[in-house]
Amino acid sequence: MLNGVQPIPKESRKLRGIDFFLLWAGAAIAISEVWAGGMLAPLGFWAGLWAVLLGHVIGNTPLALGGVLGSDLGIPAMVSVRLAFGRWGSYLASVLNIIQLLGWTAVMVIICAQSCEVIASTLFGYSNLKLWMIIAGLGSTLWAMVGSRFWQWMQRIAVVALGVLCLFMTYSVFREISWEELLRIRGSGGLPFGAGLDLVIAMPISWLPLVADYSRFARDTRSSFWGTWWGYFMVSSWMYFLGLSSALVTGKSDPIPAMLALGFGLIAFYIVLFSTFTTTFLDIYSAAVSFLNIRPRVKERLATLVFGVAGTVLALFFPMDRYESFLFLIGAVFVPLFGVVIFDYFFYRKRNVDIAELYERCPLLVWQGVVSWAVGLLLYEILLYKLPALGASVPSFVVSGCLYLALRRK
Repeated sequence: MLNGVQPIPKESRKLRGIDFFLLWAGAAIAISEVWAGGMLAPLGFWAGLWAVLLGHVIGNTPLALGGVLGSDLGIPAMVSVRLAFGRWGSYLASVLNIIQLLGWTAVMVIICAQSCEVIASTLFGYSNLKLWMIIAGLGSTLWAMVGSRFWQWMQRIAVVALGVLCLFMTYSVFREISWEELLRIRGSGGLPFGAGLDLVIAMPISWLPLVADYSRFARDTRSSFWGTWWGYFMVSSWMYFLGLSSALVTGKSDPIPAMLALGFGLIAFYIVLFSTFTTTFLDIYSAAVSFLNIRPRVKERLATLVFGVAGTVLALFFPMDRYESFLFLIGAVFVPLFGVVIFDYFFYRKRNVDIAELYERCPLLVWQGVVSWAVGLLLYEILLYKLPALGASVPSFVVSGCLYLALRRK
């Protein structure tokens, strides 16, 4: 392999469906997901649950389809963008992706550090927020640097252990309230259903710009697709459901005080710390791979180290009160962008790609892709702020993809 953006040879692709199931299940076990689920509490239980399930069906499908480009062609996500946007267009997408991945790294480090700080202060009387930031950032960076040969075993051990702890946490939530009482809780009405749906869709969509970075190591496309789809759907829906339920039961949208109020502080500590590693390493590694799309001669491990440190430093300044806006921004940028990419690959090219189109014969810019993405982004913003009850993700995805097809076929 010449550099980090060259196709992975077939004989080097070793990951199976179960590996992708555990990889994306590990990505979904995160306090950020529980936190996002708590934001749906204004919808009440039934509307919130419907938003969780429907949002994950809608968001998971393009997520898994984005992985098909990686497993079919053996290429990382930002290289796949070259088909619909050209080389310069993929550089723009890479820069935007690096920004959102550094943001996600900072978010995860902050959530982990603040959570560990609260738990350690309550249980042991120990307080050192910056130390927890360093531990969270360093641990995630080291996890990212070990490489794909070790991910499958690390994820298997960590995800199974985290799953057991989350089962106990779920049991603790429902020990505090009967199903009948929970089902009767109504929302405050402060969040339109469409906006709540977009909050859910934004989470799997945030992984779409990097899913092919991992599916390129797949033995076959079918198992990679379904392992990705079910792994993220099942566990992310569970985390959202847990956040929604605990917020309705305790009246606290922040999951950490809710966990402490329910009496499982030490278990919460282990979940927070190790789920940060199994989730954040994906952000750090893919930020490095996205950078290699622009500067392919840089060493992959060096880039991984740099972005891990950069994300940790950024955590010192990131405004966590803007977390909800951050999720909407991710949706606005990447929903229409990958609407174009997926419509290009599956409908315009019908999965028939000459690999030289990505490298030797790649155009500098495909204007149809850029225009379609810009229209989709504008539509997302208009719907989000002017007609939030309708939801912005699905119209933006479909309109950007259909407009691209119309422009390419003229």
